[in-house]
Amino acid sequence: MKKIFIAIALLALICACTKKQETSDEKVIGKPEIQVQDGRFTPEVMWALGKMTEKAVSPDGSQIAYIVTYYDMEQNKGNAEIYLMTSEGKNVSRLTTTAASEFNLVWDDDETLLFCRDNHIISMTVKNGREKEIATHERGFEGFKLAPDGKSIVFITTKPVTRPGHLDKLYAGLDKTTGRINEDLMYRHWDNWVDEYPQIFLAEFGDKVDVEHAVCLIDSTFECPMRPWGGIEQYNYSPDSKKIAYTCRKKTGYDYAHSTNSDIFLYDIEKKTTKNLSEGIMGYDQNPVFSHNGKYIAWESMERDGYESDLIRLMVMDLTTGERTNMSENFDYYFTGISWTDDDKEILGVVYYRGTDQIFACNRETKEFRQISYGYHDVHSFELVNGKLYADQVSMQYPSEIYVYNLTDNKGEGKKISSINDDILSQVRMGKVEEHWIKTVDGKDMLTWLIYPYNYDSTKTYPALLYCEGGPQSEVGQFWSTRWNFMVMSGAEYFIIAPNRRGTVGFGQAWTEEISGDYGGLCMQDYMRAADFFADSVKQIDKERLGACGASFGGYSVYWLAGHNHDVKGYNDGRRFKAFLAHNGMFNFEQQYLETEEMWFDNWDIGGPYWDWNNPQVKKSYANSPHLFVDKWNTPICVIHSEFDFRIVASEGMAAYNAAQMRHIPSRYLYFPDETHWVLKPQNSLLWHRNFIDWFDTNLK
Repeated sequence: MKKIFIAIALLALICACTKKQETSDEKVIGKPEIQVQDGRFTPEVMWALGKMTEKAVSPDGSQIAYIVTYYDMEQNKGNAEIYLMTSEGKNVSRLTTTAASEFNLVWDDDETLLFCRDNHIISMTVKNGREKEIATHERGFEGFKLAPDGKSIVFITTKPVTRPGHLDKLYAGLDKTTGRINEDLMYRHWDNWVDEYPQIFLAEFGDKVDVEHAVCLIDSTFECPMRPWGGIEQYNYSPDSKKIAYTCRKKTGYDYAHSTNSDIFLYDIEKKTTKNLSEGIMGYDQNPVFSHNGKYIAWESMERDGYESDLIRLMVMDLTTGERTNMSENFDYYFTGISWTDDDKEILGVVYYRGTDQIFACNRETKEFRQISYGYHDVHSFELVNGKLYADQVSMQYPSEIYVYNLTDNKGEGKKISSINDDILSQVRMGKVEEHWIKTVDGKDMLTWLIYPYNYDSTKTYPALLYCEGGPQSEVGQFWSTRWNFMVMSGAEYFIIAPNRRGTVGFGQAWTEEISGDYGGLCMQDYMRAADFFADSVKQIDKERLGACGASFGGYSVYWLAGHNHDVKGYNDGRRFKAFLAHNGMFNFEQQYLETEEMWFDNWDIGGPYWDWNNPQVKKSYANSPHLFVDKWNTPICVIHSEFDFRIVASEGMAAYNAAQMRHIPSRYLYFPDETHWVLKPQNSLLWHRNFIDWFDTNLK
């Protein structure tokens, strides 16, 4: 599951009347001026690029509004603004100039744009930029959707968690205490303490949104949308605006921490009744979308409870008969981001497909799938208007831009219509990206990306880095990231070897599932095989200067490889790798099992608690915990970890670093007291990248 991250929300004065918006005295972050030296892509150049976070095509298909965030290193933050262009990519204009970030673009009609800013929903006339505040909420809005008839809005806001009375009395007179008392699980999640939970509210919309009389559609304290990834995609109106389908996992505490069983619920606005459409399906069911004729509803569905990486199937229900159909019965790839064609004959989606994310269409009657987009790229999302698909697209060589495909395309390459970062990227020489299919130790085909160094010279040799993917059930696709950015590594003059090892998605579910219960098995052999293959077959790679890096499961992989980096045939001193870097990785499985928050994850992938020694999978899994192999460590290692990572807590990184120090292994520890599983603050990210390059330069060059 993916989520758009909104970088910042600051307080600013918003005019509630229809006069043109004014800027506050606070400095507004805009597009920076930068000159690239020698065509080298550096971390500083990366952070000068604009980040497109969302887009919306006008109903008539003539205009596209989109949001770009630019960052300021001195202020250590970013700011998102709204831009407008024609659907051909011409006449680009900036619609907002504020110190607060805008988000959640919704067209009311062809001339009126709705969006969120601070605690407000704003209506703007795009011709003249005149604004009007149409809603305010003291807890703010996380997003909203407008009914097809324009008469109501469903918005997301949060409710505070309240302490039960028997605990609340203990806090009497202690208004400055920071102590937390918990008596259940799921008291923290990914990167936040669970002090509030999101829910959806239905409100009438005339000239303004009637927030005061909004009706909450969720009973009890259940989340909707689901944390941490869910947003407005987790609910939708019916075409007649009379019903709302939404995603909810109606569990809390211990049950929530042990189950992925969410469902699709249908709320009848007039009758005020709710019906469970996915009852009996035990895994994740989410992101419902109605057909245009209102006869069908489609959603993303997983079959098994507790397995967050089960195959994402396309499920369709006939709302008249109640019959559910698994459209993915003969399709072995994840299907996400659902949309219906105008005639409801096909269902569109983004498919994780063999190392790229592509647009596919499924015929509702025949269940046949066809590929619409093609190429070295990842499509994040798309919008269908007048037979054209407007896609948010990235690759290893460029950040988000808008590309256009035709609905009738057969593996079309798309047409780029936005130019958000062309001025900077035109100054850069990116590393070449190659697709290689290599044989694994058990004779299977594995896609591995090979990225060349900046300014590559075939007469020279270069060090190489093995990239270990996180997840573990994720994909080494054509992604663009401000943490693991292959072009930054290339700019530092490294080859990058990036295998889609056992456990990655997009190569059939059997390949994905081979990793569960076998963290130290074939997936590790895949990494070592990829490193050896390119070290031996590419003469420009200096096989005595290999490093390995990764985060999360990739961090675990680095720790595991560090304990198995001895007596390797074909290398001068018996060491395949000469330097390691592990970010937020699992180090001690017994420690990790009792420290993580989503218990279903370790229960499925590791097999359960370490005290269940009668379980063969448990024995096998915990026997591959990296901390058991520290006595074999013999290679410099850099450890990075963050305090607000509640999936893999900071003590894991500290323990690994301390172990290296006590073994007198050359080592370095980079700790972020204010970061999460990711590194999102600009200055912290810049330090991360400078440290990354310095560490490998020191040990491999």
